Amino acid sequence: MSKPDLVLIGRNEGARLERCLASAQGLARRLVYVDSGSTDASVEKAEQAGAEVVHLDPSQPFTAARARHAGFLHLEKSGGAAEIVQFIDGDCEIVEGWIPAGVKALEADPALGLVTGWRSEMMPEASLYNALCHVEWRRPAGEIMACGGDMMVRAEAYRNAGGFNAQVIAAEDDELCCRLRKTGHTLKRLPLEMTRHDAAMRRFGQWWQRAVRTGHGFEQVNDLHPDYFKRERMRMWVYGGLLPLLALTGFLTSWWLVLGVAAVYAASYVRTVQGLQAHENLAPADARRHAGLLTLSKLPNILGALRYRGRKWFGRDMSIIEYK
Repeated sequence: MSKPDLVLIGRNEGARLERCLASAQGLARRLVYVDSGSTDASVEKAEQAGAEVVHLDPSQPFTAARARHAGFLHLEKSGGAAEIVQFIDGDCEIVEGWIPAGVKALEADPALGLVTGWRSEMMPEASLYNALCHVEWRRPAGEIMACGGDMMVRAEAYRNAGGFNAQVIAAEDDELCCRLRKTGHTLKRLPLEMTRHDAAMRRFGQWWQRAVRTGHGFEQVNDLHPDYFKRERMRMWVYGGLLPLLALTGFLTSWWLVLGVAAVYAASYVRTVQGLQAHENLAPADARRHAGLLTLSKLPNILGALRYRGRKWFGRDMSIIEYK
């Protein structure tokens, strides 16, 4: 069984990066760290761990997609990438056993372009926002439409698909997965623990900013792949756009309209609570708290979508939206 190459990206991750580097030791043929303008000791820590360091030019907008693709290009230009490449974010650590299991799955099935596993939160008990991420990461195993940025790809499939699109600042992993599927490759989530993630979200403002970024991703990726994110965009535009406008109109014209909008939100909230209990096995109190954030998230989502539309309309750079 061959060792893959590993592309690790980061920006001021501090202790999280050290954990990630430690978890990667001995697992890869080559370890590449791509730095997006860190001002802490990230570069030094990566060099001490034996990683090849790539510095992104700060004159161009930083994005996770740009960093990952730069790491792959570095492999290609300096001896060629291995047949299999693992991408990982600097706020994650690799679970023991994942790398050989992922390589084995790709080597056994030539039709697979990508495999992923389960990501979990290191400290879901630290905040409601971390706990929400913990639930978000846990998706069913089997053939999938898309996955997050922690992924193991077949290098040939990655080349055929064109690699990550540096202009996509959020849901860039979904966007790449769309192109992988369109080039005839299948994607699979293995029923195995893959990485542990540190969201480090302690404040409401961090969660809000992350939800803004999500809305930006929904809108931008849908522009590139109109068959994708249809349901998510419909909910975003209805619950984050149409209903607030109707409520505002109601304040000026009829309180019955305001009450009607409130009833729609209440019904959505109740359905979300029931779904979290039925499909995620959350306790009633946890389901209610999570449902509150999920219902509210459509408002920052629509702000992210509008930010994308404004950037596109005025020809502005698609720069990252950071939440930590």
